[in-house]
Amino acid sequence: MRAIPAASAVLLGAAALAGCAPAGAVGGITPFGYRVQPSSVAPGGEVALRVDRYDGGCRGRATVSSGVFDTVVIPRGETSATAVVDRAARPGAVYQVAFTCDGATGTTGLTITGGHGGRTEHPKGVHAGEGGSVAGLDAKELGLGGALVAASIAAAHHFSRRRSGDEGA
Repeated sequence: MRAIPAASAVLLGAAALAGCAPAGAVGGITPFGYRVQPSSVAPGGEVALRVDRYDGGCRGRATVSSGVFDTVVIPRGETSATAVVDRAARPGAVYQVAFTCDGATGTTGLTITGGHGGRTEHPKGVHAGEGGSVAGLDAKELGLGGALVAASIAAAHHFSRRRSGDEGA
């Protein structure tokens, strides 16, 4: 009967870890990394589409498609391209962006922010220093995620030990 509390602890810990995964991490396993920067943009704004070509990832040309911009091809040897988001994109909506390279496809979301308010928006410069495998996460978010995982494991352990102690009485 000790297998049930142990299994419960494992499942609770796995659920807590799954809940802490960054949003960009969901969307399929590919041999290459991909991202849309910024991940939130106003209708008519410009986004950078990036693929990682390191460690044998995407070797050929990459095709990036979405319902909110025209299909973009990132040529072999290039790591990025840009796309202009349709002005008719619905503010508040999240559109899927699919990256396909060497037969593998992964998706990520692109959030549309409030409208442009009737004025013409021009693309702004890049934000230097952003990027890497944990772009957008700060120490506070990582600490909070770690604390949630630790608390859920401690709670699962506490309840499994308390329950197994009741059975012996």
